[in-house]
Amino acid sequence: METRAAVATAPDTDLDIRDVQVDDPGPDEIRVKIAASGVCHTDAIIRDQWYPVPLPVVLGHEGAGTVEAVGSAVEGFSTGDKVVIGPAFCGHCEQCISGHPMYCANFYDRNFGVQRQDGSKAFFDDEGAIGSHFFGQSSFAEYTNVVAHGAVKVPADAPLDILGPLGCGIMTGSGAVLNVLEPKPGSTIAVFGTGAVGMAAMLAAKAAGATTIIMVDIVEERLEFAKELGATHTVNSRETDPVEAIKEITGGVHYALDTTGVPAVFSQMTKSLATRGHGALVGAAKLGTEAPFDIGTLLLNGIHVSLVIEGDAVPKEFIPRLINLHAQGKFPFDKLIKKYSYEDINQAFADSADGSTIKPVIVF
Repeated sequence: METRAAVATAPDTDLDIRDVQVDDPGPDEIRVKIAASGVCHTDAIIRDQWYPVPLPVVLGHEGAGTVEAVGSAVEGFSTGDKVVIGPAFCGHCEQCISGHPMYCANFYDRNFGVQRQDGSKAFFDDEGAIGSHFFGQSSFAEYTNVVAHGAVKVPADAPLDILGPLGCGIMTGSGAVLNVLEPKPGSTIAVFGTGAVGMAAMLAAKAAGATTIIMVDIVEERLEFAKELGATHTVNSRETDPVEAIKEITGGVHYALDTTGVPAVFSQMTKSLATRGHGALVGAAKLGTEAPFDIGTLLLNGIHVSLVIEGDAVPKEFIPRLINLHAQGKFPFDKLIKKYSYEDINQAFADSADGSTIKPVIVF
């Protein structure tokens, strides 16, 4: 069938919205009519070839929509179901079966291979095949074939125009806090970066009962917004040494999160921790990036550092949990969102890159 898709064709080049053909869903797939899709930093770095993903490709990996067709081997989904789509995973490796599918042994291939396991691609036009199945979904298309086990059924009245980012960016920040750091009520936490991931982490820390929440960034407007959403302290690291500021406020935080992937910031995060504190990195950097780590000094502090993918979440459990927290008013992630029309997808990328929008969502 014919559909519109936003195709990445070259680094640092606008996505090309064009008519393409999408094939029938495979046995283990569902076809989803996308209602909305978030724009994530990962979409931009793949477009720009930080990771060697074959072009052309349809990106998008924060999709939400309605099931239009169901593959012959799929169970648990019916046409008309509303879904939020999370990352793909194999379901049978050691990490998948032990409850950590975001560390699937086949994660890179399933999410960045941009084709099915048999080598076929779902999209094509007169110029040939176009990469599909990015993060199991390629949600920058009006209709797309999705790996069924990555989809999460949501209630019939669920607001699909805001839920897509729960499949990646919001899940990453909140999951790093709730699933990995697990802050105790009354604890202290510092979050480096006030993008969608960092803000989601802040909201999760507040929901978990952390009582000192320090947000660190170089954009004053973002820091002021963080205060509105629940941060107790902010540090502008362009003006102040964040490690000194955090230690002045707390003496060292129990928990810290680096959402930037910037080596110097990672180092600051580790140094801001209290004795036996727990820090985590979720920010993506170019392959081969190394960060300074003062093993001489930090050895004495007994800190714990985790590297976290997709919030170490089990999407079918965690996404409904976030939806429930949102419904109770305890996780207002919708305040991070600005909606764009499909035709303005490249403007959404630009606004995300310059920081003027925290979490763009493309509404079809």
